[in-house]
Amino acid sequence: MPVCHSPLCPPAELEARLRLHRLPDTGLRRFKTLLDAFGSASCALSAPGSAWRSLGIPQASIDARRSAEVREGAHAAMAWLERPGQHLLMWDGDGYPPLLAEIDDAPPLLFVAGNPCLLSRPQLAIVGSRRATPPAVDTAGAFSRYLAQAGFVITSGLAVGIDGAAHRAALQAGGATIGVLGTGLQKLYPQRHVQLAQAMIEGGSALVSEYPLDAGPQPGNFPRHNRIISGLSLGVLVVEASLASGSLITARLAAEQGREVYAIPGSIHHPGAKGCHQLIRDGALLVENVEQIMDSLKGWQNLPPAVTDAFDHPLLALLHAAPQTTESLAHCSEQALADVLAQLTELELQGRVSNQAGRWFARVG
Repeated sequence: MPVCHSPLCPPAELEARLRLHRLPDTGLRRFKTLLDAFGSASCALSAPGSAWRSLGIPQASIDARRSAEVREGAHAAMAWLERPGQHLLMWDGDGYPPLLAEIDDAPPLLFVAGNPCLLSRPQLAIVGSRRATPPAVDTAGAFSRYLAQAGFVITSGLAVGIDGAAHRAALQAGGATIGVLGTGLQKLYPQRHVQLAQAMIEGGSALVSEYPLDAGPQPGNFPRHNRIISGLSLGVLVVEASLASGSLITARLAAEQGREVYAIPGSIHHPGAKGCHQLIRDGALLVENVEQIMDSLKGWQNLPPAVTDAFDHPLLALLHAAPQTTESLAHCSEQALADVLAQLTELELQGRVSNQAGRWFARVG
């Protein structure tokens, strides 16, 4: 069974690890405690309850370890792993993403639908509001498209708004993207993104979850999955976020993990910009274009090749880097203002650009 990418992967041990994974409150620390104490998950499950209690394992976990529900869930997961394109990565296995392994509370198991190799490639996370404004959606798409064409894997949480725009743009650019779920892979949430998730898998990208396959949407799980989004990535870009946005949790975790944090500023009158402004005050890098992100990452090893211009129109290349005014486009492209305006009008009629509050945005779909 070549799906678990672990040196300790005979079927009996795999089933035992899947059973441990389903126990209440069994994160990496307790998982490692049990394996260190008993040598394997199989031996841990055979040990008496008193031995577990001596390790500080809660009674709820001790009571659940031999339950029918836990056994049946493990068997269902093993059947899931037999199907093509469905994988399990273990924190002590060769295929586990090295950046994620560095964080203190790395998940002991990761279920992956799609291409598991993407998790070890250079990634940038793009996150933001679920109720994003159209300009913010376009901005997220523009940054995602350009970074994906530069060779970065785009990582996000598959939520509506900024997350979805980032995933779609990466796919449209012919790049790769990873969706980190706050549910099990068989309980995809939100349901409106089922088709997007399927397109990601079929397009060579991936969905990832630390939760059992049948875990439904629980409010407490979504803040926890943010640490995986940031932990997989070299940096996190927040496009639009209120002060109460979960994206600020991702950014805070990224900073704690030693990752880069980027924020796009907005209007001082827009509540959806206040979270980004707070991040900038706290030390996030204010970014207006992709080049600023690329420059900040020059010290990292194994980065993708330099960005190549794959756009069929010079103004689109500029707008995919960042939204701009007509005057800024004329200056950057070294063209006359009237010529630029004529080209923008033609691109707008083709549905390839839009104008919001005096700035031009590249359309991503």
